[in-house]
This record gives sequence, structure tokens and C-alpha cells, in this order.
Amino acid sequence: MLIGIPKEIKDQEGRVSLTPEAVGTLVKAGHRVCVEVGAGLGAGFFDENYKTFGAEMVDQATAWKTGLVIKVKEPLAEEFPFLKDQMLFTFLHLSGAPKSLTEALLAAGTTGLAYETLEDKEGRLPLLAPMSAIAGNMAALVGAYYLGRAEGGKGVQLGRVAGKRHGRVLIIGDGVVARHAAESAYGLGAEVVMAGLDQKVGAAFQERFKEGFQFVMSTPSTIDQHLKSSDVVVGAVLRRGGRAAYVLERDQVRSLEDGSVIVDVSIDQGGCIATSRPTSHSHPIYVDEGVIHYCVTNMPGAYPRTATVALSDAILPYALRLAHSGLDALSGDPGLKKALETHQGFLTIASVAEDLGLESRYRPYD
Repeated sequence: MLIGIPKEIKDQEGRVSLTPEAVGTLVKAGHRVCVEVGAGLGAGFFDENYKTFGAEMVDQATAWKTGLVIKVKEPLAEEFPFLKDQMLFTFLHLSGAPKSLTEALLAAGTTGLAYETLEDKEGRLPLLAPMSAIAGNMAALVGAYYLGRAEGGKGVQLGRVAGKRHGRVLIIGDGVVARHAAESAYGLGAEVVMAGLDQKVGAAFQERFKEGFQFVMSTPSTIDQHLKSSDVVVGAVLRRGGRAAYVLERDQVRSLEDGSVIVDVSIDQGGCIATSRPTSHSHPIYVDEGVIHYCVTNMPGAYPRTATVALSDAILPYALRLAHSGLDALSGDPGLKKALETHQGFLTIASVAEDLGLESRYRPYD
């Protein structure tokens, strides 16, 4: 199969979908791989590296004129003209993206396969997980940074000073993002409260951390109980294949002290906090209700080398199967089938069609 790897054009997005070594694996398997010139530079991979492993270095249009396009982020409006009836394997986040993206995919007849809904045999999300881990690690770090008075924060440091923990972080969720955010915030020296639904996760963290960590069941009342004393709030909830639900309404955000920080890691799926709206690495924050909001939609892009290696390792086995068998690869793999979101002008996931008001364009894939 002819495979294309375009350069990412999202604001300060340095990731590339596959490393040169991964491209070499595809080439050895008998496939042609067209990599856009400069696609890997942001992650420290040069065109010569890709050529060494058998890639063909091409322009943007040629990278898109392939049977299988492998990206990192969803196509932006400037890329819509390149869409056709090829397979597109990437993060799509259709419920949280502008509706125009879905409309463009449907109009072009593109077969859209989304990393974030692909499942393994255990029901886990193997392509989303490594990026969630990086975003979770970042959540504590950016929260700590923007608490600084010079950045408009309340001037509380997340850290241990003279044996005492300073700063309080409330993490809403208990998945991959939440667990990594908890590890990082606790490691910095903050007090950490995790509001989740999985008591096993809570018990495991409580056993490890003991002092300075608390797990509570995520309910409106328990969140309210811990919210007002929090310096950083991390929104880390996930609704698979659909728009995230709000866990904080505007009046709850208003109850935070001025200069507190919200990091909404769920912003790719529309955000889980009522006051959240998408931001970029160039303009990462805004203030609403006196609270600093960090809602960057491609957080892992800040660490493109680490993110690219982790994502490429996760993508490669599935890329090989799609390259070998096309959509026939879905027939024996229900987890891979769950990645399919658009096909032949229709949405194939009911929750996305409902979120976007496109129920008439829903047709399940058989």
C-alpha cells in the first residue's frame, strides 16, 4: 500500500506520526511510504533519517495522495481540500472538534479511523494511553507554573518546604490522565485529592502515598467539599467516543480563589468544565471568573520527541495491519473496528452523530 505521512500544521505541533525506524518496518514489509519534507523536524527526526529507512520525501499534496494517511492530529481547514476516499488514521476527537471537520470527512467519503476509540483485547485504549500519560504529567507542571504570581497566579507553590507540603491539587477523574497527574503533583510536594469512581485505583494510590493523598468518590457534593480549598483543579474525565460531560459548572468555578488554575485535559472532547474553551501553545491561557484556565488541545505536542516515540510504537502494529489488509483488518478485530468513525459519507459511531446533531448521517459499519 502507498502510505502518506504529512507534516502536522497545528499550532506548535512538533509530533510526527511515525519515527524513521517505524517507517523502515513498513518499507521492509513491502509498502511505499511518502513522508512530507520536514515532517519529523519538530521531533528531532531529519529527512535524511527517513530516507535511510527507505522513505520517499515528498511535498504536502503528494503525502495526502495515498491510500492510507497516518497523522497525529485531526485535519485542519487548510487540509480539507486534500481529503478524499482514502483511509485516515489519526486522532479525530470529532465530538470536540469543529463540526466542519466531520462535514468535510463525510463530503470527501474519507474512512476516518480514530486513535482515541481504538481498543485492545482488554478494552484499554492503547493509542490514547501514552498521550494521556504525557498530558497528565504536564497538568501538574503547568498548574504549578501558572500559580506563580508573575504569571497572574495566587502565589502558592506546589512543593515540599521544610518537610511540609504546600499547595493543594484536586484531580477529577481516575484514568490514565488522572493517575499521572496525581503522581506528578504528589512528587512535586503538593497535597493531592483525587475524585474518581474506581475504588481500586484509589486504594492503590492511598497505599502508596499515605500522607498527603486522599481519594474520594466523585460526586457533586464531594467535589464541592474539596473545591474551594484547591489551588489547581485538573479535569481528567473521558467519555469514549463522545463529548465529555461537565464536572464543574460556572458557579463552582466562581467559588475558587482568584489566581487559582484549572487545567482541562478533556478539552479535546469539548472540555469537562463549563468555563473551558480551546487554547493553543501560542496562547495557552485565559482568565474567567478570576481563575486561570489552561485548555491546550494538543498538550503532548509540547514534548514532541517523547510523544512521537511513544505514539509511533503504539501505532505501528495497527498501521501494518491496515497497510496489509485495508478495512478487512477490522473484520477479525472488534477493538480496531471501534476506531472507525466515518466511512463512505456516513458516521459510524452513534454517540458522535448525536453530539453533532447528525443522526441522519449515522450508519453502522457491518
